[in-house]
Amino acid sequence: MRRNQLREIWRTGQAANNCWLSLGHAFTAELIAHQGWDSVTIDMQHGLAGHAELCAMLAAVSATNTVPLARIAWNDPASAMRALDAGAYGVICPNVETREECEHFVRACRYAPMGYRSVGPLRAPLYAGSDYLSEANKTLLAVVQVETRKGLENVDQIAAVEGLDMIYIGPSDLGLSLGREARADQTDRVVVAAIERILEAAKRAGRHAGIYCRNPDYAKGMMDKGFDFVTVTSDEGMIAAGALVARRFAR
Repeated sequence: MRRNQLREIWRTGQAANNCWLSLGHAFTAELIAHQGWDSVTIDMQHGLAGHAELCAMLAAVSATNTVPLARIAWNDPASAMRALDAGAYGVICPNVETREECEHFVRACRYAPMGYRSVGPLRAPLYAGSDYLSEANKTLLAVVQVETRKGLENVDQIAAVEGLDMIYIGPSDLGLSLGREARADQTDRVVVAAIERILEAAKRAGRHAGIYCRNPDYAKGMMDKGFDFVTVTSDEGMIAAGALVARRFAR
């Protein structure tokens, strides 16, 4: 089976970078993947990609070593299974608040006896290899987002779920749930303390920890803090920033 570069990066004790793909466009995904990112995440929750766009974007990324991940819209087993069948090497599930919700998701990402994922990977073996069924459980990533007050309260129980690979922080929802500002790159002391609590819980349980960032300098700081997986920027963010610079230059 094609190796999962993220697992190999983590084995060496390094942090992996990630670029968020919100625009739902195959060429954008291909262009970004060819820049050497460790991973990309195709966002099916707030981004513009549906399942057809997901399949096209996964095919576009497949010519590179960049690891393709997908964030599904909600904790729906069918959505997780379809993303994996299409060739995603990991699925991020938003807004997981309890151990039971985490178990429900993780088992959807694993074939028996570890879970209840249905057999029928359509595109995945073309990308991953003919031994996909026997190797998928130990290669693919199951990732949950902790991004609410309730999730924060239950983070130790969530982190203890067998088969979970990573806890990923959504700082905007986390901030809003804690009565603070909904924003990435948090500096609010209350939200920062919550982020550190989630990071510590993941590490205690032997899980990887990830976080969404918008600014490269802030992202580097999160790597230095101990996060194993850091989203640095997004396709729409880079286009908007570049367009703004060009417009100002043209004045």
